[in-house]
Parts: sequence; C-alpha cells; structure tokens
Amino acid sequence: MLILDYNRVVKDLNGLAPEAFLAKLRAAFAVAPADSAVKPARAGEFGMYLAGRWYRLGIKPELVPGDDPVRRLDVSLLQDNLLAPILGIGDPRRDKRIDFVGGIRGLKELERRVDSGEMAVAFALFPTSIHDMMAVADAGLVMPPKSTWFEPKLADGLVSHVLE
Repeated sequence: MLILDYNRVVKDLNGLAPEAFLAKLRAAFAVAPADSAVKPARAGEFGMYLAGRWYRLGIKPELVPGDDPVRRLDVSLLQDNLLAPILGIGDPRRDKRIDFVGGIRGLKELERRVDSGEMAVAFALFPTSIHDMMAVADAGLVMPPKSTWFEPKLADGLVSHVLE
C-alpha cells in the first residue's frame, strides 16, 4: 500500500490579481519560479501552478509548529498559512471553491484543471508520511480532511456485506 499526495485546486484568487497573490504568499513562503512541474521533494515544500507557470513554495521554518502533530502536517501548513488567510477558504470540507486531486492523477491533472479555466490555482503537496500519521494517532487526534490518498483502493465488495 502506498500513501500518495492529495493535491488542491482553487477556483479563484479571492479577488486578487496573480501578482498581488504572489506578493501575499511571500509573508509565509519562499517563492521561486520553476522551469517545469514541481513535485515536492520533502515536507514543507509545495508546487504551485498559476497562470500557466509552476512555482516552488517553501514554508518559512518559523511557521512550522514543532509540538503539534496535526498543525505541522503539510495539509495544515497550506491551510493555515495560505488557503484560509489569503484565499479565504476557512472550511475546506464545505467551501465550494476548493477541490481535491488524488496523487494518482499526477501533476498534469492539476495543469489541465487550471489551464481549462475551471480553476485559478493548483497546489501539489508532499505525501503525508506514515510516521506523521502515527504521531497524530498516538496523540489521540484526527487527521485533517483530504490529507492522504491511499493506493491501491480496496474493492467495495471486499469490505461490504449486506446484513439482514
């Protein structure tokens, strides 16, 4: 079984022009343009596809809480430092402006969704590690929504049984 990334796409920039959006990102992230698609190589690194261009984002180390296993997850770092404060997505479970793309679909799917005009920006995340999942469980906490994509998926018939 593999744990893959669970990426995000957002419909709009919350009223910001791309240049203003990039400027706001710099408060919490190091932002560098990339020549090709960015598949994050480690925790704390994100790929961002905006206006036909890839960027590499690195969370500023001082923003990573060392004592909270949920808040230090990449999905939480992105939510707490970008999606909520800049894009106005406070509840990713209910907000209709955000969607999720399983890592099995690849970075081309992120590009396709943005290039089609359906979405304005896409974020590629580093997969959550089993170590991080265990730290959350050991602390008695719950993983954030859409934080892991498992492969292979179990066939429904193997885990469901009709009880009469």
